[in-house]
Amino acid sequence: MELTVLDRSNSERPGRRLPPWLKRPLPSGDFSRTVDVVAGSGVATVCKEARCPNLSECWSKRHATFMILGDRCTRRCHYCAVETARPDPPAEDEPDRLADAVAKLQLRHVVITAVARDDLDDEGAGHFARCVTAIHQQCPTTTVEVLPADFHARHDCIRVLCDAGPELYNHNLEMVERLTPQIRPQGKYRRSLDVLRIAKEIAPHILTKSGVMVGLGETMDELHHAFRDLRDVGCDVLTVGQYLQPTLDRHAPVVKYYRPEEFDELGEAARAMGFISVASGPFVRSSYNAAEVFEESRRRLRSTIVDV
Repeated sequence: MELTVLDRSNSERPGRRLPPWLKRPLPSGDFSRTVDVVAGSGVATVCKEARCPNLSECWSKRHATFMILGDRCTRRCHYCAVETARPDPPAEDEPDRLADAVAKLQLRHVVITAVARDDLDDEGAGHFARCVTAIHQQCPTTTVEVLPADFHARHDCIRVLCDAGPELYNHNLEMVERLTPQIRPQGKYRRSLDVLRIAKEIAPHILTKSGVMVGLGETMDELHHAFRDLRDVGCDVLTVGQYLQPTLDRHAPVVKYYRPEEFDELGEAARAMGFISVASGPFVRSSYNAAEVFEESRRRLRSTIVDV
C-alpha cells in the first residue's frame, strides 16, 4: 500500500514542529477539476485515505493515485493512516469507473494501489487485473503502474496481475528489515523481496519498483543493506522518502527528519548500486511524480540497451 501520510501530530507538539523543508504549497492549477473527477468516479484515492502531504501539488496537476478494492484494509500497519476494518465486496463496476476517471484526467501514466484484501480467495488480484485491462482499453496511450499488497508472495496472484500487462510492477519494501516486525507486523521483509523477484521472473520485460521510508530509527548501513537486497531481486526503480506520522497516539513516532542533503547522499548510494532510476527526497512517495520517474527509467533502459 502507498506510504503517503501526513504528520499532523508532530507539527502540533512544542519542539517537534516540522522542519522548513517539509512545508507544502497551497492548492492551485487544476485542483478543483481533480476533486470533481475523483468524487464523480466513486473510486478511493490513497492521496486522501493516507493523508498524503503531496495532495495539493499533485491534484493541482491533475495527478491522482487511485486506491481500488475499497478504503478499508485487512491489515494494521503502524505507519499507515488507511482504516483497518472489514472491507465490502469488490464493486463490479469499479474498473470501468476507474478507467473513465483516468480518461477525464487525461493521465499519461497512472498509479493504481489497493488495500490488502486477505479476505478474498485471490486477495484481489483478479479485480486488480480487470482495472489494468479497463484502463488500457479506454486509454490505450496511458501507461499503468500497479502498487499491490504482497499477495503473500503467491505466484498465481502475481501472475494474474502481470498477465494484465502493466508497464510497471511496484511493491514497497517499506522499511529496513530490523524494524519490519514491530511496525509492519502483518508484512514480512523477505516476503516483499520475494514479490519483486517473482514478478521479474514471470515478466522480465515489466519494470519493477519499490519504496523505502526513512525516519523510523534505521541506520544508514541498514538502508544500504535494504537497497542491495532490492537490487539482488532485480528491482529496477527505487523511491526513498521521509516517514511522517499520521497520529500521535496510534502510529509509530518519527525518530528523525532527514535533511535534503542526506536524501541526496542516499540517492547517490542507490544509483551506484545499479538502479535504473532513483527518486530520493523528503516528499518522495511511490506515486510522487511517477510519470516522470517511469519515463526516465524507460529512457535510461533504452540507452543501456543501445550501449550494449
